[in-house]
Amino acid sequence: MSIKIEIEGKVYNVTIKDVYANPVIAEVDGKTYKVYPAAQGAAVTPAAATEPTAPAPAPAAAAPAASVGSGLTLNAPLPGVIVSIDVQAGQSVKSGEQVCTLEAMKMKNIIRSDRDGVIAQVNVNAGDLVKHNQPLFTFQA
Repeated sequence: MSIKIEIEGKVYNVTIKDVYANPVIAEVDGKTYKVYPAAQGAAVTPAAATEPTAPAPAPAAAAPAASVGSGLTLNAPLPGVIVSIDVQAGQSVKSGEQVCTLEAMKMKNIIRSDRDGVIAQVNVNAGDLVKHNQPLFTFQA
């Protein structure tokens, strides 16, 4: 996928190889970057460039990453359909506890909490089609 991004009046040509890969490989005006969308704050590291070019600003490479919220969300690790939801708003969960089941490519995947906390909001319902990195649950601060 190729897109143009304008930042502070300068236009960058961005090519993304595979938006579902982790890391996402993004080429910005000829320079290759690895973008880790699942990481909080979307870490960006330059990959081996084939030819030297002027460095592109980090925000241009980070733009395609789906960094959502303030770090208090549990996001979908892959696209699929929510089969069941095992927690509700106000419920305390422990790290590793099952919170929902997501079906992708006829495989049922158990989604587990990545932290101890209290569920503030359930952002999906059973039967919903979700995208990669879509917020499923929001935790209390």
